Amino acid sequence: MKNLLFILCIIVCNIQANAQEQTITGTVTDATGPLPGVNIISKRAKYGTTTDFDGLYTIKASKGDTLAYTYIGYKYKEVVVKDNLKIDVVLEEDSATLDEVVVMAYGTTSRKSYTGSNVRKVTKREKIQNNISSQLAGNVAGVQVTKGIKKTGKPIKIRGVSSINANNEPLYIVNGVPAKEGNRAIYKIKPSKIKSMEVFKSPKASVLFGEAGKNGCVIITTKGYTSTINYDEEYAKLSENQFKKAKLSPLSTFSIDVDKAGYSNVRRMINNGDNIPYDAVKIEEMVNYFDYDYPQPIDEHPFSISTDVAKTPWNTQTQLVRIGLQGKEYLNEELPASNLTFLIDVSGSMEDHNKLPLLVSAFKLLVQQLREKDKVAIVVYAGAAGVVLEPTNGNQKEKIINALQKLEAGGSTAGGQGIQLAYKLAEKNFKKNGNNRVILATDGDFNVGASSNSDMEKLIEEKRTSGVFLSVLGFGMGNYKDSKLETLADKGNGNHAYIDTMQEAQKVFGKEFGGTLYTIAKDVKIQVEFNPAKVQAYRLIGYENRLLADEDFIDDTKDAGELGSGHKVTALYEIVPIGIKSDYVKDVPDLKYTSSEELDSFSDELFTVKFRYKKPDSETSVEMVHIQKNEELEMSADFKFASAVALFGLKLRKSQFTNNANLTTVIKLAEQGRGEDKQGYRAEFIRLVKASDKEL
Repeated sequence: MKNLLFILCIIVCNIQANAQEQTITGTVTDATGPLPGVNIISKRAKYGTTTDFDGLYTIKASKGDTLAYTYIGYKYKEVVVKDNLKIDVVLEEDSATLDEVVVMAYGTTSRKSYTGSNVRKVTKREKIQNNISSQLAGNVAGVQVTKGIKKTGKPIKIRGVSSINANNEPLYIVNGVPAKEGNRAIYKIKPSKIKSMEVFKSPKASVLFGEAGKNGCVIITTKGYTSTINYDEEYAKLSENQFKKAKLSPLSTFSIDVDKAGYSNVRRMINNGDNIPYDAVKIEEMVNYFDYDYPQPIDEHPFSISTDVAKTPWNTQTQLVRIGLQGKEYLNEELPASNLTFLIDVSGSMEDHNKLPLLVSAFKLLVQQLREKDKVAIVVYAGAAGVVLEPTNGNQKEKIINALQKLEAGGSTAGGQGIQLAYKLAEKNFKKNGNNRVILATDGDFNVGASSNSDMEKLIEEKRTSGVFLSVLGFGMGNYKDSKLETLADKGNGNHAYIDTMQEAQKVFGKEFGGTLYTIAKDVKIQVEFNPAKVQAYRLIGYENRLLADEDFIDDTKDAGELGSGHKVTALYEIVPIGIKSDYVKDVPDLKYTSSEELDSFSDELFTVKFRYKKPDSETSVEMVHIQKNEELEMSADFKFASAVALFGLKLRKSQFTNNANLTTVIKLAEQGRGEDKQGYRAEFIRLVKASDKEL
């Protein structure tokens, strides 16, 4: 009996030993190398895993168990677990599937011209589908087309559902140029313009294109398309300012603007090799991006006004006028307590690396500068809006940063709901005599609820009366809505910046922290009166969407721009002096009922600048006056650089007022005006100009 029990114990122990789970590791490859995203399942224990980018995997299994290896486009394989703890597997491609596919929009092609692979052809007799993703669906094993977001097309995943990489969009190459915005970038290419498409799955794409091809690759050749792609971006229509005769219209009135988004956005396009839409070029925002040496105010006003006049570098028949404003600069510790509400877009369109991930990193810079007396709340919106962080003291930086790091993108874009909730929270925690501000960060692609420019304008105008200011930060490309974000900033008593890199984030939240967050004056307006005895005609360079009626200057009910701590503003005019024959000055009939006699008592004056502003907590404006004598001086270094930036903007806009000046003139002026350039921004500008199209 004892012997029988002993034998039974041995049998049970052996069974338990055989059934004991162990950790199996290995690599899955094919003939070309590692296979990422392969599914491995323990058939007995029902455990599952996938391989990483190096084809490596780890799974629990017991001796005698069977591991099943599946990968779309490859033959199914099973391996029985024995004593070995390392199982390497080589999968064979399934000859019944396609390794790569060429989709022809019209016409035919030969298989021999495409590396001998199987070819799927769509001839002109076949109906062309709505977009590229529809053409690829079902044409190649391993290509999955999922439900898309509005205006982005249907996302294509070449490696299948089981990929361990959350962002597994393939690499797109259009006419030999990588499309940096992926599926959104190619969405607007009409199928009828596609000559051919090739699809390479991950292993081969990685061989051809390295790390960039790890998720597969779609190569598109078009008919008649340029090497760049028309993005779904929106810019307000701009009509270039023309010359006005000083005798007929001596007043020039406009709203001050310190938005700088135009420059960083143009910089992004140049660096990406994109075509630059004319309306994306806002010359005043390019000029105001840079720092200039204007004097700090010394009287009761929080501003100083500087003016100078010089010969126009690109036209000897005209003069260039520079008007510079300098806002009083406050140190961070001098600023009042802040009540900040971060309003962050976490919709599906924000998932790209230069959107939400960059946004989170940028906001960390701001958080590091907060003080204990400051408070921060975080509101997010996608399909709906919600509060993810209640008002938190600025010294609890870890808590604020943790809330930021948990944000994920997905869903539609209910921007209107988000704005409503953010303002409600800001008003609830309003700090009297403090800095109450909503900071909106988005690509501007609102598509749920109030979303049109007019809807958003009305909404923000209603909220403006609360005393809460608004800063608007734009991120990303491909679907960037500059026009909408500019409208929000203008109507919300705030400013608008575009953040394309962490360096730009450092500039906005580091170097210009006070100006970004603390408003020292609102409804700021300028009115320049030119002396007709000295000026035939004048033209304001830029500020096309900031122009005001002359009577608006003294109307305190008219909204205008805002200036923050340390802000600098530059405005440039090109003028035609009396006695100069210029094609820019057109003859008009003599007036019958109006006298146009010049007054001798102001014969030494060229123009007068009037400047009106309101204190942040006041509804009554204060006026400043500055007179410029009729004297032309040599350009300072700052003036030369500002003129170089303006001329570059004119070239980008294909302006009629460049007098055929070329980029060599821009570079020469910029180099002469580079100055000390501690931060290197001016040197970067010179590199951008040199990298631009030589045909400008």
